[in-house]
Amino acid sequence: MSLLEREAAGVVMTPDNIRTKQLPLVVNIGVALAAIVLSAVVVLGTGVGNWVLVAVVAVALYLVGLYFAASRVEGRRAAKNRTMQSLIYTACILAILPLASVVWTLVSKGVERLDGNFFGSSMNNISARDPGGGAYHAIIGTLEQVGIAALIAVPLGVLGAIYLVEYGRGRFAGTVRFFVDVMTGIPSIVAGLFILSFWVLIVSPWFNDGNPRFSGFAASLALTVLMLPTIVRSTEEMLRLVPGPLREGSYALGVPQWKTILKVVLPTALPGIVTGVMLAIARAAGETAPVLLVAGGAAAINFDPFAGNQQSLALFVYQQAGDASRYAPARAWTAALTLVALVLVLTIAAKLLARRNKLSR
Repeated sequence: MSLLEREAAGVVMTPDNIRTKQLPLVVNIGVALAAIVLSAVVVLGTGVGNWVLVAVVAVALYLVGLYFAASRVEGRRAAKNRTMQSLIYTACILAILPLASVVWTLVSKGVERLDGNFFGSSMNNISARDPGGGAYHAIIGTLEQVGIAALIAVPLGVLGAIYLVEYGRGRFAGTVRFFVDVMTGIPSIVAGLFILSFWVLIVSPWFNDGNPRFSGFAASLALTVLMLPTIVRSTEEMLRLVPGPLREGSYALGVPQWKTILKVVLPTALPGIVTGVMLAIARAAGETAPVLLVAGGAAAINFDPFAGNQQSLALFVYQQAGDASRYAPARAWTAALTLVALVLVLTIAAKLLARRNKLSR
């Protein structure tokens, strides 16, 4: 038995057990402070930029200074590792900053009209000089339109993805996949124009004595067109990530293919499918142009999605943001905050449902 084995019996050689020189935290903080001060002196002293450029230059100076300080203490390899680790942390912070800024702006400006009147009344008979009015009619419209669109798009999208992954072969499957990719980037206004020309102007007159009719259902059809490619592509990718041995083991037990897909493949890919569906729902809930084209918008409450104009939260935000009333901006910000909160609640509920389904198996 070697000397190392006798003195360190049972010790696993891990990075935690290997003692090397470490750069003190005080030095790290000192380098950061020096970089900030030097950047402020150079940028603000010369007048070439503002605090944004100060932050950018400070980050660059900090990374350079950290590399040289760490290389003197820890060595060049450890210095490169520490510098790249700091660069990754910096990129993560820069990615989070816009999101945090959006959330802070929504919360700070949207709390002004967070009251019962906003959620319990509509804009019916509300003039430019009235401080009241709410988005109750827009909330109802959004829930109905997005709900109907999800009921149509989710089964079609999931079934289409199952065909492409499990059954699709040859030229037809390639054609379907190509058109799904094309539809992924289709502008929302094009979907609205398609439903306007097809459903509103051609189909709806059959049910309305020959007169075209705007409706929330027409908006749901336009949102369905936008949701389908996202659901198909995300579900297809999740189904492809399911390990092949799971399918093979099910087939070896004599389970037919349709039951294998239903009992093995779909439950395994369910969390990813739910994520794709919620992304599609979030996009649909925030669309304005299709609702404006085929639903028209309304100031009063309309619970019937198949007859008459109907409002949505996204369209409500657009209209209030462009209104000349001094009370309109507060309504727009609160409606935007409500829309984000609604999507967040639906996403959390869907994630919890998928997690519960996964744990219960």
